[in-house]
Amino acid sequence: MPAFEYTILNSQGAEETGILEADTARQVRQILRDGGNTPIDVEEVKESSKHNTSGKTNRGKMKPADLAIITRQFATLLESGAPLEEALATTAKQTEKKNVQRIMSAVRSRVIEGHSLANALKAFPNAFPHLYQATVDAGEKSGHLDAVLDRLADYTESRQEMQQKISTAMFYPAILVFMAISIVSGLLGYVVPKVVTVFQDMDQELPILTQAILALSDFITGYGIYVVISFVIFIFLFKRLLLIPEWRYRFDKFKLKIPLVGRLVRGSNTASFARTLSILSSSGVPILDALSISAQVMQNVPMRQAVEKAAIKVREGTPIYKALEQSKFFPPMTVYLIASGESSGKLDEMLERAATQQERETDTTLTSLLSIFEPILIIIMGIIVLLIVLAILLPIFELNDLVK
Repeated sequence: MPAFEYTILNSQGAEETGILEADTARQVRQILRDGGNTPIDVEEVKESSKHNTSGKTNRGKMKPADLAIITRQFATLLESGAPLEEALATTAKQTEKKNVQRIMSAVRSRVIEGHSLANALKAFPNAFPHLYQATVDAGEKSGHLDAVLDRLADYTESRQEMQQKISTAMFYPAILVFMAISIVSGLLGYVVPKVVTVFQDMDQELPILTQAILALSDFITGYGIYVVISFVIFIFLFKRLLLIPEWRYRFDKFKLKIPLVGRLVRGSNTASFARTLSILSSSGVPILDALSISAQVMQNVPMRQAVEKAAIKVREGTPIYKALEQSKFFPPMTVYLIASGESSGKLDEMLERAATQQERETDTTLTSLLSIFEPILIIIMGIIVLLIVLAILLPIFELNDLVK
């Protein structure tokens, strides 16, 4: 029985939305009318509905934080012995977000119709990543869906925690940069011209520093808006350029060569790859399929292609660690742990250790960079303000000397 998302006018004339399960949209409308409501829109919940005329472009999508929460709730319900349909229904009722509720209700409807859970999730690829679908499919086939979902819950929560940690860490430096640019622009655009104009009217020759600051002030006043517009256009064109595969590959490869930045990129992508491969292989997904899926979670194109090439070599009989080592993109520690896992038969455990080690190293490097960046920015800001103040004070000092 499919699920339908509806919009109605209730008996008080207020607009409401919700979800109902019925055989057809006509049946849903009749149920709503019987309840004293006026149906405005009734539409079956499915992935393709995100391009409808109602303008709701976020249909079929789910935020990482929401995915982490419902995965944990779903895993807990299954581990407690709840039937699959009841677990899905309870998860849908538990959330207050309509979009998540709509997706989970649609998944439950497909399960009731006889589809497997993995097949039902495939109807919403924007909400449930390929990794999620493949892991659930493996869990269903092995009969250990609750354990697999528990590992998925750990993975989604740790990934969400890492993203939140990075966002929080970047918030303060971003505010500092914004305030620094705003203060300097305000000083050069408004304060300096008004103060220095007084000395220009006195036909006094201005010091070189004051002339330089005044020239910069004139440039910002006259062309500042054009600089901002040019910068916005450049960012837009640059993003469009990155949509071209060849340019995206070049840019991602360039990032790997930048000191510290390359280390961060390599570490974060390696951690994602190792964590994903660990979950998939421990869930019973064939290693070649697991390698292909794990490659898709990597954001860096050269590293992703290296894993795809490694999968081909593994198919030909090459050990995983050797295939990855040949690319020279992966840290030696990760390669060593994978080699140890292959030789000892504990690949899942070693992959998890490699992921944990890389996540800690990346977190430490990022924290160190931010701790250095903040005082450097404050020092640069102080120097700039000092130069502006000196540019204003020097004419005053010279004027005092003339008076004496």
